[in-house]
Amino acid sequence: MTNFSIVQSRRRIVRESLLHFDYTLMLVTIGLAMVGVLMVYSATRGLLISNGLSPSYYLKRQALWVILGILAMIVTVFVDYRHIRRLAYVVYGGVVLGLVGVLSPFGHSALGAQRWFQLGPLQLQPSEFATLAILIMVAFYLGDEEGFISLKKLGGVLVLAGIPMALVIKQPDVGTAIIIGVVLLSQLVVSRIKLSHLMVLVSLGILGIYVVIKLHVLQKYQLDRLTSFLHTNSNASTTGYNLAQSKIAIGAGGIYGKGLFHGTQTNLSYVPEQQTDFIFTAVGEQFGFVGGSIVIAAFGYVCWRVWHIVSIARDKTGRVLASGVLSLLAFSIFQNVAMTMGIMPITGIPLPFMSYGGSAALSFFTAVGIALGIGFRNARYLPEDKRALQMMRRE
Repeated sequence: MTNFSIVQSRRRIVRESLLHFDYTLMLVTIGLAMVGVLMVYSATRGLLISNGLSPSYYLKRQALWVILGILAMIVTVFVDYRHIRRLAYVVYGGVVLGLVGVLSPFGHSALGAQRWFQLGPLQLQPSEFATLAILIMVAFYLGDEEGFISLKKLGGVLVLAGIPMALVIKQPDVGTAIIIGVVLLSQLVVSRIKLSHLMVLVSLGILGIYVVIKLHVLQKYQLDRLTSFLHTNSNASTTGYNLAQSKIAIGAGGIYGKGLFHGTQTNLSYVPEQQTDFIFTAVGEQFGFVGGSIVIAAFGYVCWRVWHIVSIARDKTGRVLASGVLSLLAFSIFQNVAMTMGIMPITGIPLPFMSYGGSAALSFFTAVGIALGIGFRNARYLPEDKRALQMMRRE
């Protein structure tokens, strides 16, 4: 066969790949981010105007982070996940150094936590990248393991995840630590962990929570905030204020909402941190049950498409990597939306693609880019195409 035939076969593979690329996953993700930019603007413009500032202050910054996030997603799609093992160690090491550095005098403290680097007008939060770095490392560390995970490998995974998790808890950032635990657990299940080992890990996790509380790693006000959803009516003016205002805002939206820029709770900034942790309340008040349901359905579609990518992955590394992305997205969405309704603890977990914040935007978009890349390559490199190219090269 001639070189021309090889080129033609490669072009056919590329055309087939483009036909199988999950454009809807990418477009729905971008659509959610656009809605998020609008919600951030609606949640902040009133307070900014009352303080004599530009109403587009947060709008411009969030729009910039979304653009950078989309670029990160596109770049990640074109990076073959099977060839980034060394890069995974670099990313993991960089995140660990960042988590150490943020606890030093170089870190910036706010609201009782030390989580950020202040870079001029912008903030960088290393913990937002910790979960992503861990799920990539775990996927490559377990990707070559056949059968059930050995005790040696399991111990290595716990060390890899335990170091950044301990640093995150030290900040303290309980929400991110919980996400790390959930993502790690899902990846271990997909990697075939023995049931006895899984039960031991769950027991150790419960013990760890007890130790964290007993050693007063979390302050009393932080524990009260975590448990405020259990007794909202008795602390509506203190630790449960955020949740009380959140439920009022969502309830005020009714079926169809009050309309964009017409929500009383949103316009008067009654919901604290509405542009970050409680951005879903802006959706609920302005667009009501119908609008909130559409947003949740869009998130559900994103998770379903990532689940499809998990199901079509032909190698273990791809499955474990995509399952980590799925659990990261699914749990973050559920936890954030549920906490605004008072059925889950308030943990400070952002709503993917919608909450204000550059670090979170970059992290979530990159995660979707990883999933898109896995799906793209598993559709692209079909066994019959690879065999055909090998035969052509021999001839």
